[in-house]
Amino acid sequence: MNTDSGPPDDPIADFSRRYVDVDGVVKTVHVAGTGPAVVVMPEMPGISPDVLRLARWVRDAGFTVHVPSLFGRDGARPTVEDGERIVRRACVSAEFRAFVGGGTSPVTAWLRGLARQAHAECGGPGVGAIGLCFTGNFALTMALEPAVIAPVVNHPSLPLDDPAGLELSEDDARAVKERVARDDLTVLAYRFDNDRWCTGQRFAAYRALLGDAFDGRVLPGGVANTDPPPFFRDVVGTPHSVVTAHLVDEEGHPTLRARDEILAYLTERLKP
Repeated sequence: MNTDSGPPDDPIADFSRRYVDVDGVVKTVHVAGTGPAVVVMPEMPGISPDVLRLARWVRDAGFTVHVPSLFGRDGARPTVEDGERIVRRACVSAEFRAFVGGGTSPVTAWLRGLARQAHAECGGPGVGAIGLCFTGNFALTMALEPAVIAPVVNHPSLPLDDPAGLELSEDDARAVKERVARDDLTVLAYRFDNDRWCTGQRFAAYRALLGDAFDGRVLPGGVANTDPPPFFRDVVGTPHSVVTAHLVDEEGHPTLRARDEILAYLTERLKP
């Protein structure tokens, strides 16, 4: 019998709540910490306690973490009912391009503006961007903003209907490839080997676009947390979220090593 022993809703009391305006579009952003800026984007179905745990690890590693509210109820534990409703709403939203042929999600322009503002405020050589699941590829698209120099693409799931697709227009794909090569960026990425939402075909497509600049790391699905929140257990239904819902917080565990690798990558790029 499945248990449901995950964390309750998170009040996000240790973050400041800001309302960030980018070209007249205002969104809520939860901010904490000091040091260079890192944008941690939520995964479906929103800014969950597990996403906030990751954001706090980034904060405690010496960064100013910015968590933008893009969908769902901030701090809520992912349930099946809420998760399915939020996914349906996001899939038809003008801000997102969930299916093949849609190109780049328009919300990434707002996220680039957030990165630009965060860099101006926090300083340092640049900004880190961590995408997760639905927002996984957004970290790469954000690299079209010169301030973004440390993109981390975690288990990118878009487009939902093409396992070998990339959530990029042709023009943006070309521009990202040029930016990565010109500024010698490395794109760090993670997935589980049996993830049906982020497949080996998708990582192969990233490799074809970016070449050796794409550092795609694959963990065995057998190491994933076997008791994630209900949405991940019953809807996602596969090992998926390497450093959030399917992470096992035990010393030496492969998912915790992945978290440490991400923090080391951010430190190397943002605190040279």
